[in-house]
Amino acid sequence: MSRFTLPRDIYYGEGSLAELKNLKGKKAIVVTGGHSMKASGFLDKTVNYLKEAGMKVEVFDGVEPDPSVETVMKGAEAMRKFEPDWIVAIGGGSPIDAAKAMWAFYEHPETTFEALITPFNFPKLRNKAHFVAIPSTSGTATEVTAFSVITDYHKGIKYPLADFEITPDVAIVDPAIVRSLPAKQVAYTGMDALTHAIEAYVGTIATDFTDPLAIKAIKMVVNYLEESYVDPNGKAREEMHYAQCLAGMAFSNALLGIVHSMAHKTGAAFSTGHVPHGCANAMYLPHVIEYNANNERALARYAQIAMELGLEGHDSRELTQSLVNLIRRMNVFLGIPHGLKEFGVKEDEFLEKLPAIAHNAVLDACTGTNPNPIDDKTMEELFKCCYYDTPWKF
Repeated sequence: MSRFTLPRDIYYGEGSLAELKNLKGKKAIVVTGGHSMKASGFLDKTVNYLKEAGMKVEVFDGVEPDPSVETVMKGAEAMRKFEPDWIVAIGGGSPIDAAKAMWAFYEHPETTFEALITPFNFPKLRNKAHFVAIPSTSGTATEVTAFSVITDYHKGIKYPLADFEITPDVAIVDPAIVRSLPAKQVAYTGMDALTHAIEAYVGTIATDFTDPLAIKAIKMVVNYLEESYVDPNGKAREEMHYAQCLAGMAFSNALLGIVHSMAHKTGAAFSTGHVPHGCANAMYLPHVIEYNANNERALARYAQIAMELGLEGHDSRELTQSLVNLIRRMNVFLGIPHGLKEFGVKEDEFLEKLPAIAHNAVLDACTGTNPNPIDDKTMEELFKCCYYDTPWKF
């Protein structure tokens, strides 16, 4: 038996943020990140709409990029003191992901982070609160997914938490919120969305329910991302906001693959600085496609994607190579490095940490649905391709 789960309601279109006025409840806590939502006025709009709905409102802000276990615990404590019946998360993937984890600890203070790491092991939620997610970036799609990524900085590891319990009740996908996104963030989050859709389409549990969403999202990203990158005020920025949401619907139910496993384990691993998640995905995706293409089913699926995009090729291998070439061209246009060496990660540190990083990537929750199995040594070799930007033969 398979399962397909989405938020009960998805509101989208310019001005859809105002739907907050129609929520029914007594108290709402708003979880957000740094200053961008406040500076743009959308945090104040969110608070005022909730007050118009007759609720008392408290704001928990300052959620950092790649939220930490410590931030999650602080937010959960704030929720336990305030006792909201609505949790409203607005911002990029980080505050929404953090709020999802806070939700679990708010309703179940006795649980542990170690328990939540086990996929689909969350306790029952919605005993105290329901959840609204409002994305301010066009990539993570956490507003419609059963996932949250939390970082343990002491271990240098990102942990993907997975359970349909944390699929939001309401998603508000308002393109007005992403008009002010910086170009670099458009690039990174857009390639994250493309990776979501491609991994969902080729993964081992893709279904007839997820395939149309994944293919549609891939086409939209390829058609609109570059224009969205250069023109914040055009139609493309709105279309990308919807494309990433469709990709999220696909991967929340079809899951992901080792591009994400690798990105999760390298984001906070190097002393040279944080590797943004979408940037890591964009760098790794061409190499992982080459690796996975040694699997017959995956090769056929990549070829199908290429045909849907109108790419050239006489057979599945040529079509897949055309897909790899397209992604690499997009990375160049978007100013994304081809590999970790070009990104700036020091070679000696990379090689020293490689065995541990590869081992952790193999153990990542996303590895289980990758179409081509992988072990530690093979993962090390694949990481080397991603560092030096060398192809994997298929």
